[in-house]
Amino acid sequence: MELLEYLYAGSRIKITGMENIIETNGLTKKYKDFIAVDNITFSVKAGEIFAFLGPNGAGKTTTIKMLTTLASPTSGTISINGYDPIKQQEETRASFGIVFQDPSLDDELTAYENLDFHGMLYGVAKNQRKERIEQMLKFVELWDRRKDLVKHFSGGMKRRLEIARGFIHHPKILFLDEPTIGLDPQTRDHIWTYVKKLNKEEGITVFLTTHYMEEAEKVSQKIAIIDHGKIVAQGTSQELKEKTGAGTLEEAFLSLTGKELREEKPGAIEGMRQRNRMWHKR
Repeated sequence: MELLEYLYAGSRIKITGMENIIETNGLTKKYKDFIAVDNITFSVKAGEIFAFLGPNGAGKTTTIKMLTTLASPTSGTISINGYDPIKQQEETRASFGIVFQDPSLDDELTAYENLDFHGMLYGVAKNQRKERIEQMLKFVELWDRRKDLVKHFSGGMKRRLEIARGFIHHPKILFLDEPTIGLDPQTRDHIWTYVKKLNKEEGITVFLTTHYMEEAEKVSQKIAIIDHGKIVAQGTSQELKEKTGAGTLEEAFLSLTGKELREEKPGAIEGMRQRNRMWHKR
């Protein structure tokens, strides 16, 4: 109990003995006549690393938005750490950290200031915040750069800092949306080393999306594949390969989702840039 009391001291997160920390049942999201997520049901066990895979436009981002209180479902239910994201948004948000696909750090702040500001937003007490920031910056090997402005960091350093920031308030769940996109293989390997270590040492549940099939196969205990808004398969990497008669997870993925090219949808920040360019053309 001493370790649990230390890890969750001062947090607003309840420690539960539940087996499934994430549960969805019949989850659906419609935009007028378009069904982005179509009646999906899945669960994630506490302490599990869960990969949520799918082609572009398959419904991954919409699902994550519903799980993280950024969008309301049209129908169906969600439970995050025992909370309803629609009725208990504050408690739900305190239960998770998130690393977005698009960068979300403040480049004009130092590494320390980014984490300190995030900790204040989540109500972490000042003395606990100071200790936690040092702990996490040392963990991702950025303590020596704590006073440097983030705008001078490489892409890999920013990703490491975002992961550290996601853990400041001792979340039970970490959502990782394409966390290693655009990074070199060495940096990607380091990122997953950090994530797996946190999963093991703090019992954190990890919900990830990635287009790198070898990453999903290497780090996750369970995988769900979504396509056209529907979950088409769930199981371990080995179970998915056996189901499709494939030799690799990538082959199994292609067997389940097809080989046609999918349109790349812009991320949140790129979407804002596109709207801004259109506005100035008027």
